Amino acid sequence: MAEQQQRRPRQRARGRRERKVVPRGRAYILSTFNNTIVTVTDPNGNALGWSSAGASGFRGSRKSTPYAAQVAAERAARAAMEHGMRQVDVYVKGPGSGREAAVRALQSAGLQIMSIVDVTPIPHNGCRPPKRRRV
Repeated sequence: MAEQQQRRPRQRARGRRERKVVPRGRAYILSTFNNTIVTVTDPNGNALGWSSAGASGFRGSRKSTPYAAQVAAERAARAAMEHGMRQVDVYVKGPGSGREAAVRALQSAGLQIMSIVDVTPIPHNGCRPPKRRRV
């Protein structure tokens, strides 16, 4: 007969880490033609929360609408305010339709916008763009 090993009671998984209080941070809005992603970070760039139009339940062509960007920004703002954030610097990137809607949603959610910076990368004649659509 094999010796029975004595079992130690398993330690319980630790609960969630305590939320750090960050009064001021950054909100990055990436607005492409197909989706809008909003990420909220502390001043060092460590992500505190994020949301996107796709993660908010929008699918297909509805993902690229300004309303979907607004919903995504509201969800990201809620995550930021759980960390005690009140003021944000907004960094907007991309050509999508959700840019202005996302910024307005952050403001209406109760975050004070201190600055808005457009960080869209502009090529110095880099990649060939997609062909023109003929509809």
